[in-house]
Amino acid sequence: MNAGRLIARLTIGGLFVGHGTQKLFGWFDGPGPEGTAEMMENLGLRPPREQALAAGITETAGGAMLALGALTPLAGALLSGTMFTAIRKVHLPKGLWNTGGGYEFNLVLVAAVAALIDGGPGRPSVDHALGIDRTGSGWALAALAAGAAGSAFATGAAPLVEQAQQSQSQQEGSAADQVPAGATA
Repeated sequence: MNAGRLIARLTIGGLFVGHGTQKLFGWFDGPGPEGTAEMMENLGLRPPREQALAAGITETAGGAMLALGALTPLAGALLSGTMFTAIRKVHLPKGLWNTGGGYEFNLVLVAAVAALIDGGPGRPSVDHALGIDRTGSGWALAALAAGAAGSAFATGAAPLVEQAQQSQSQQEGSAADQVPAGATA
């Protein structure tokens, strides 16, 4: 049994599940989907409802996977992605230290998740039970890179998708405006 890794997985994963369910359901004094969507809107993350759901689902699922030691590198990519987004969109302008609202804590979580991937989830874990332990520096770095890419995509591509949807809606509305009275489109 790897007690240290088990304690780290259960603690970190469990706290991410709690954080995600705050967003999804308002549990543990969380803002729920409406409050989270409002926060996403204030951060310039659009569309805000979809961003709120994505963050909540990612933290909940990634946290549960990490706690169970199931597909640990994927769990790490999901969780590091949410932390990279939090760092970029919320904490980076406030500096490093947590006392000023900085990104210190987020960075510690990213490092802890990377360490769990590098060393493996240990025993007991789903990965170990299924014989699919994927460990080492390469897996840890790949998970962090995937998390960074996912964060960049979610915060950069989502506005492009929203713009395309708005453009399509405007074109459809414009086409409907051009149909003569009494004609069908």
